[in-house]
Amino acid sequence: MLTAPKTLSGLIGLCVGDALGVPVESTSRAELAKSPVTKMLGYGRWNQPPGTWSDDSSLTFCLAESLCRGYSLDAIAHSFRRWYKHAYWTPRGELFGLGESTHAVIMRLKQGISPLHAGGISEMSNGNGSLMRILPMAFCYKDLTFAELIWRVHEVSAITHAHRRAKMACGIYISIAVEILKGADLPTAYVQGLENIQKIYSAEEYLREQPHFHRVFSREIAQLLEAQINSGGYVIDTLEASLWCLLNSSSYSEAVLKAVNLGGHTDTTAAVTGGLAGIYYGIECIPQQWVKQIARKQDIVNLANRFAEAVGS
Repeated sequence: MLTAPKTLSGLIGLCVGDALGVPVESTSRAELAKSPVTKMLGYGRWNQPPGTWSDDSSLTFCLAESLCRGYSLDAIAHSFRRWYKHAYWTPRGELFGLGESTHAVIMRLKQGISPLHAGGISEMSNGNGSLMRILPMAFCYKDLTFAELIWRVHEVSAITHAHRRAKMACGIYISIAVEILKGADLPTAYVQGLENIQKIYSAEEYLREQPHFHRVFSREIAQLLEAQINSGGYVIDTLEASLWCLLNSSSYSEAVLKAVNLGGHTDTTAAVTGGLAGIYYGIECIPQQWVKQIARKQDIVNLANRFAEAVGS
């Protein structure tokens, strides 16, 4: 029996989590406590059929496809513009739920601004829009030094989110993802991923941002109570929530459902959680009825196989 590439487990894991969260996006935790999500639903917030994924997955697929041809920020930015203009890598040929910050970035790219200078740099530019799509960068670790990989992660984040805090959240996430790809169990991947990235983030230029990550770097994120976990659109909230869900679960389905039922940014929290959970547990452990329901499943499988060949995964 052939083993499915990790790229497939990661991309499908992210996409399924995203699709589970789409119908209940912006629903409160209190409401979901009364009627928790336990299966793939449809319609709801965006009136989309079951299995519909959001821009979280669309931009992840755009990034993965660009990386199939090598690393080029211009190519990545072009694929994002193609998504916006032509509904490229959308589940059903149309955009929905497009955020203001992403729209503003696309307009700047259209005007010819460099991808490195397109993303917002203000304190308010720390939404989860780059974290939600950064997962494919983890698969590039074999051909780069760790420092080179994180440098590129920061560059890819900067296309839409150029504030140092957003870049660091992406760096932490990818550092942990790399340890999972190397075969570590989840608690070990969390601790080792933090140790690796701290060698970079102990530099003076990052010190000002470190207090924002104190709960993550405490190595005790899993010990927090659910009431202490936020699940809004702030990048720190999404990073903390995804790690908390992952470390307090023992299966893919438990992790992503826990993420969805936190409420708020349900699609993104579950997508970020689902990417790591997919890699760790493998596609064979993702409920097949969920996988069968996602839109454009075969296109995603084909992309994952092309990506696996490109990165040697």
